[in-house]
Amino acid sequence: MVESGRKKIQIKSVLSHYDIILAILVLFICSFGLVMIYSASSYRAEYYYKDSTLYFRRQGLFLLGGAAVMILISLIDYKAVFKKIKIFKFRIPLLIFFWLICIGLHWWTFFNGYSAGGSARWIQLGGGINFQPSELSKVCFVLFGTVIARKNRKLMNTGNILKDFWGYLRSMFWFVPILVPVALQNLSSAIILAGMVTVMFFCISMQKKYFLIVLALLVVGAYAMVNIKEYRSERMGHFWNDENMDSGDQILQGMYAIASGGLMGKGLGNSVQKLGNIPEVHTDMIFVIICEELGIIGGIAVIGLFLLLLWRIFKIAINAPDFDGSLIAIGIFAQIALQVMMNVAVVTNSMPATGVPLPFVSYGGSSLLILMAEMGVVLGVSKRTYEPIDDIETPEKEK
Repeated sequence: MVESGRKKIQIKSVLSHYDIILAILVLFICSFGLVMIYSASSYRAEYYYKDSTLYFRRQGLFLLGGAAVMILISLIDYKAVFKKIKIFKFRIPLLIFFWLICIGLHWWTFFNGYSAGGSARWIQLGGGINFQPSELSKVCFVLFGTVIARKNRKLMNTGNILKDFWGYLRSMFWFVPILVPVALQNLSSAIILAGMVTVMFFCISMQKKYFLIVLALLVVGAYAMVNIKEYRSERMGHFWNDENMDSGDQILQGMYAIASGGLMGKGLGNSVQKLGNIPEVHTDMIFVIICEELGIIGGIAVIGLFLLLLWRIFKIAINAPDFDGSLIAIGIFAQIALQVMMNVAVVTNSMPATGVPLPFVSYGGSSLLILMAEMGVVLGVSKRTYEPIDDIETPEKEK
């Protein structure tokens, strides 16, 4: 009876202390994204595939699967990923196995990946479905970054700026095997990955001044990567000299879309720029369609939803039950914040063009599944934060 009672209490605890606000925000943003994907992609899907609902249906299936993944992962103890598993006769941490898989996927993609837009970023799975390993690595960087931060905390808190900076460099060394192939083929993802880990290390460091040096190094490194690829240099040139943009440039057309939408927009489904003027408008450029159809008010409302989502994740991070839970939530917070800022900055020509999807809104199955899985982890951290502590009294004590 006692065991049965405890199981009932645990189930009730999961349901009554679930972070419903975060879950509703995620599902609402995803549902809004689904509507905008249909609006943005229906013309293209009808023109090329004779099926105006093609992208809508695909994303809808990924959303249903992602919601199930989010709920399932939220019920699993997030500390399970730090445990060891047995492979043949060896016992290695599950996270190390995950790390090695990500390294292998990225280098395989670098040499054999599916190329589009001048860089190889995808692995073709068949059936028109492509998988981008950098999305999986975002999860890996959050989890592995948590372990490195826990083990190297003292190296970054010596009281000496130079020693702290050296501790940061030693910690970042672990991420180089993935950052190198990613930066060579997908600079935007490399910036997000490096930025996520840097934010996590910033949060555990007592001394903050040396991060000015870190920021300078990241900027110099990004600038060097820009000059490696010709198409990146062209994009940088367009950014500094936007008056010389070709009339067909997607960023220029995107700015036309935002301007034509005005304050209140043209109305849902009434975008003109989606009719072939902007390629792949349902992916990285979907924010311009939001602004064209729903106006500046609609764009601000979307940004407001993301701010609410980030505030909720931040609140979970500062109330997390332990160091690992807090750092995991901070890493996911940094990832979403960086993606939203970069996407909005690109489509408004506030930074050079680069391929960064708008989280939960842009079309992309692998991206959505990974994001939903991460939200499941955050929900799991929140659930443990509010779970009541079990009574550990023994019969001997009661006597």
